[in-house]
Amino acid sequence: MEEKEVRVSDQHVWVGVEDRHVHLGLTNFIQAALGTILSVELPDIGDQVEAGEIFAEIESTSTVHEFVSPISGRVLAVNPQLEEHPSIINEDPYSEGWLIEVRVKNDLELGALMGMDEYYNFVFKDKS
Repeated sequence: MEEKEVRVSDQHVWVGVEDRHVHLGLTNFIQAALGTILSVELPDIGDQVEAGEIFAEIESTSTVHEFVSPISGRVLAVNPQLEEHPSIINEDPYSEGWLIEVRVKNDLELGALMGMDEYYNFVFKDKS
């Protein structure tokens, strides 16, 4: 995947923006907190995801966690590597470990997301 603008939700989902196509994935912070990822349940190609609604269920060695989509749109692709190798999310969360590709329905939703510096401060603000 080539370099894209990356925005992040307060639910630890990153959005790699390239025009109206975006990739969604889990941040390094949340994949580390989850531990080794064992399985991933995602929408199918053609499905609609809605901002504020669950789009992914991730099972790890420590828990099963549901993730909320930060944007609305139609699913264009699902990462084919995740079925056989879900722990690729742990190994490379911002590139090879992407979850789904979506055609954005509302650009304003992207503007509501944090930049990486803002996200870093959000995650670590109470830790210093």
